[in-house]
Amino acid sequence: MKQTILVADDDRDIRELVVFKLEQSGYGVIEAEDGAAALEAARLHRPDLCVLDVMMPGLSGVEVIRELRRDRGCADVKVILLTARAQEADVETGFSVGADDYVVKPFSPRELVSRVQAVLARSSA
Repeated sequence: MKQTILVADDDRDIRELVVFKLEQSGYGVIEAEDGAAALEAARLHRPDLCVLDVMMPGLSGVEVIRELRRDRGCADVKVILLTARAQEADVETGFSVGADDYVVKPFSPRELVSRVQAVLARSSA
């Protein structure tokens, strides 16, 4: 069965690029354009992994992770933060709230797919 990934980014161009690369790699993809929609989609579809932008309208990616980790049904969903926030404190915050990986923009779409594969492989091991 195809693994499902939720991609949430308020920048349509980035979201479409990530969706394209993930679909090209054989994943099923759900899209969200802000944090609230991402949280709702994650609870509804329970994806294998979420790729979340940190800075989104409404709920940030960090806030989405906090909510997912509190939700018994979604607490174990894997999360990669994809963000322009590259300061050490930002990275620490991302991991401290439960991110499984942290990718800084600008990013290589090929590297992002590799990181998705690595996080999913760790979760199934």
